[in-house]
Amino acid sequence: MYKLLALDLDGTLLNNNGEISKANAKAIELAKEKGIKVVLATGRPIDGIKNYISQLNLLEDDYVVAFNGALVQKTRDKTVIGRKGLTISDLNKIYELSKKLNVNIHIHTDKECITPKISKYSLFEAKLNSIPLKEIGFEDLQGDTVINKIMFIDEEQIIDKISGLIDEEFHDEYTVVRSLPYFLEFLNKEVNKGIGVKMLANSLGISMDEVICIGDHENDIHMIQYAGLGVAMGNAVDSLKNAADYITKSNEENGVAHVIEKFILN
Repeated sequence: MYKLLALDLDGTLLNNNGEISKANAKAIELAKEKGIKVVLATGRPIDGIKNYISQLNLLEDDYVVAFNGALVQKTRDKTVIGRKGLTISDLNKIYELSKKLNVNIHIHTDKECITPKISKYSLFEAKLNSIPLKEIGFEDLQGDTVINKIMFIDEEQIIDKISGLIDEEFHDEYTVVRSLPYFLEFLNKEVNKGIGVKMLANSLGISMDEVICIGDHENDIHMIQYAGLGVAMGNAVDSLKNAADYITKSNEENGVAHVIEKFILN
C-alpha cells in the first residue's frame, strides 16, 4: 500500500497555464482522505508555491521538498526537516565558470534571489516565485550566506551549448540538473529530489516501496529512481520516461489524477 505521493509541479501537477486542474485537485483530495501524505517536490522555494499549497489544503501536518531537495520544510511554519546547501566557496568557483562560459547566473537564499546582473530570466524567476530579486555583487555577500542553489539562467540554445562544456570536476563536486530549458542548476552533491523525498519518508517512517513519485523533467529523475513506483508524465523528457516504472498521461490530460485513480483509489 502506498503512503506518500511526491509530485513535481511544472509540467506535472500543473497544466500549461500553470494551474491545478479540477480533476487533479479532486484526486489529491480523495488520496488524502485515504491517508496518503501528498508532498510537493519542486525546484522552487516554499514562498513560490504558497498558492498551490493553499489550493490543495496542505497546511496542517504537511511538508514540501523545495529547491530540488536542498530544503525539506513543514508547510505550516517552515520548520526545517533537512537542509543541504552550498557555501560562498562553492559560489566563487561556479561564478568563475559562469564568466568563462559567458552565461547569466543567480542564487537562491531562503528569502530572495540574488544576481550580480539582472536578466529577464532572473526577473521571471523572482516573479514566478513571488520573492525579492536583488542585484548584488557576489563579492559583497556575507561569508555565512545560506545558499540553497546556484543557477545558470539564459536562452535555451545557450544552456544547450554550455551544458556540454562544463568540466567533469563540476559534475563530480555538485549535482547538476536542468530543471527547465533555460535553467541549469548546481546543488550540493548530496542533494536531489530523490534524497529530499527519502529524507522526508524516513522521518515519517515510510519505506521506499510505499512511495510514488511523479515528474516530467531531468531534475525529477532521482526521485523517480528512488520511489517504489516512479512515474513519468506523458509529456516527460525521454530520459525520465526511460527511468520510470510507469508512464501516465500528459499534464494537459490530468496525468496525476490518472495515477492516483489507478494505483491509490483502485
